[in-house]
Amino acid sequence: MNQPSDRNLRQRDIIPPEELARSHCTVIGVGAIGRQVALQLAAIDVPWLQLIDHDSVEVVNLAPQGFLHDDLGRPKVQAVGDLCHAINPMLELYEHHERFRRTLEIGDITFCCVDSIQTRRHIWEAVRNRVSFFADGRMTAEVLRVLAVAGQQGQEHYPTTLFDPSEAVQGSCTAKSTIFTANIAAGMMLEQFSRYLRRLPVELDMTLNLLACELTLGNE
Repeated sequence: MNQPSDRNLRQRDIIPPEELARSHCTVIGVGAIGRQVALQLAAIDVPWLQLIDHDSVEVVNLAPQGFLHDDLGRPKVQAVGDLCHAINPMLELYEHHERFRRTLEIGDITFCCVDSIQTRRHIWEAVRNRVSFFADGRMTAEVLRVLAVAGQQGQEHYPTTLFDPSEAVQGSCTAKSTIFTANIAAGMMLEQFSRYLRRLPVELDMTLNLLACELTLGNE
């Protein structure tokens, strides 16, 4: 049986443990994409994780977000936090059952997984000078978009994606999200995080249409 120190053995050339050990990660919004981001961060052995979300689990969250039936009525940060601790009991975990506030202390690595452009703008303006890596995951039906900021080019590009809320695509309430799309988005966000840890260039803007099997890079 492997010792606890071996839990990240097979990923070390992809996710350098020395760099990971210095990472303090904040996930803002732990719904469809954010829940998957948090679970994957716990699995890869991030040492410090902060979860921020004001919502509680409802029936409509079960299928597209992957919450358990026993989670109904619980704050999402608690439900996700418990599972993160089950994955990695050594994880230093902080749960904030509240909306994001500018005055809230956050980690140097931030994953933005909220569901409105207005909220994204508020978060970006609050954290842009406080983080070294920032990733934003967006999803509508079978289309997902992942944006990453890890330098000046990203600092310049990301604000251009914060369009007016009136321009947002309005889809059917029964075609908003699926757990498999959320999982893919989360995986793409962590891939950019792993690039950042290896000091490799990150992709600033990717859109993946699963139905059309089409990947578009929007930062060229």
